[in-house]
Amino acid sequence: MEIQTLVPNLKNIDNSENLEKLEKRLFREIGTAISDFHMIQEGDKILVAISGGKDSWVLLHILWELRKRAPINFDIVAANIDQGYSGFRQDIVEDFVETRDIPYHMEVQDIASIVLEKSEKDGSIPCSLCSRLRRGSLYGLAEKLGCNKIALGHHQDDMIETLLLNAFFIGKLGSMAPKLNSDDGKNVVIRPLIYVKESEIIEYTKQMNFPIVCCQCPLMCGEDIHADHKRRKIKLLISDLEKDIPEIRNSLLASLTNVKPSHLLDKNLWNFE
Repeated sequence: MEIQTLVPNLKNIDNSENLEKLEKRLFREIGTAISDFHMIQEGDKILVAISGGKDSWVLLHILWELRKRAPINFDIVAANIDQGYSGFRQDIVEDFVETRDIPYHMEVQDIASIVLEKSEKDGSIPCSLCSRLRRGSLYGLAEKLGCNKIALGHHQDDMIETLLLNAFFIGKLGSMAPKLNSDDGKNVVIRPLIYVKESEIIEYTKQMNFPIVCCQCPLMCGEDIHADHKRRKIKLLISDLEKDIPEIRNSLLASLTNVKPSHLLDKNLWNFE
């Protein structure tokens, strides 16, 4: 896709100059990511995973607008997974997509009982288990709905934090792929927000008044949140380093595009003999 054709005419969306500038920047960043990694092709049917959080609302809104203006034809289906936690406002999610005439599917999966049972059994915070269960549900749902691609709302900060998490805690050099084949081999996962900063998403969400809905998992939505403490440590570390190194985020993201295998220690990448 040509980037210019993906950027919509924003004059009728909002009269606010600040919102217009922010929106143009978001469309440009997402359009560039789609073009750089060939995320969307003619005839694609994309399942856009929406959680009710800020990232997925921005992803859905902009992909829906791009679909109207893109030089190719592709379809979108918004999909939410009700994980079975009491108090989840399914109605808010449904109202948002219905008022915009966006095709959607609400899937109910009892992920809550599995996650809470694991937590009560050994005292762990099984966020990774929850993520795997949700991802598996999305793969099955994409096949059920006839979608060949799944769009996820991971942004630039997620990419950078995952890079450091893998290096610090796992001993692996890697982050999130912008585009990859799903585990079942039947879908392609795309991440159109990889060039978008979380701060931009937060500001745009406020400006657009997107309805934020928590899944109601007590480990994630309670007042005393303990989940994913390693990622929060990394987030705080980057913010602290940014005071002395203003371009640290851009540098870390750029490092993912400038890999030199011969300068690493992986014997699978380089024949040292």
